[in-house]
Amino acid sequence: MASERLPTRTVHIVDDDAFLSGSLDRLLRSLGFASIWYETALAFLDAVPNLADGCVLLDVRMPGMDGLELQERLNALGFTLPVIVMTAEGDVETAVRAMKAGADDFIEKPFSDDLLLGAINTAFTRGRGPSRHREGRDAAKRVARLSPRERQVLDALVAGRLNKQIAHDLGISARTVEVHRARMQERLGTHSLGEAVRLAVMAALVPADVMPQTAHRRPGGSASRGPLK
Repeated sequence: MASERLPTRTVHIVDDDAFLSGSLDRLLRSLGFASIWYETALAFLDAVPNLADGCVLLDVRMPGMDGLELQERLNALGFTLPVIVMTAEGDVETAVRAMKAGADDFIEKPFSDDLLLGAINTAFTRGRGPSRHREGRDAAKRVARLSPRERQVLDALVAGRLNKQIAHDLGISARTVEVHRARMQERLGTHSLGEAVRLAVMAALVPADVMPQTAHRRPGGSASRGPLK
């Protein structure tokens, strides 16, 4: 590690995968970020007392202490830098746990350069504190736009259920679940399942006394598009 003071836009990569971390380091440095790699959660914990700036790119699956356990330790230390969690594709349950533990965002592997950079730039812009609460209230308002059935589908996805499982649970076809998912993402203004799950988790973290009164109901005046159950 360099002995000089770390620049503000430093990305701390915590991942045991040396190949991926090396690729991320080259990409980030080519775009003007500083990058520091920590091969284990314990190595990162050792460095935490000297960290004042930057954001953390944290892998969940690591030998020894995993990413979720590291989050718990960071929370206990009062760690305030934004954390972006990297999860395996489709591992919604872990992503939800990470968000509830305080992660600012999550991205699914494999991810594109644009998705990664978008998450990093947003983390630096957003940070933690009041802006996170505002974002939670905005998420709650967007989730409140969903129809009851769309909300059921979203809740099932957040719980890690697959389309076929949701169809069985709700007594509808898998194709109908897909239609509800598409409409759900349109209403939420999201383009991926990960974005939708993140919104749902952010909304769930909003205290009940500031939740929109329209939650779980269709907004007045919104037209139904069909008799889908």
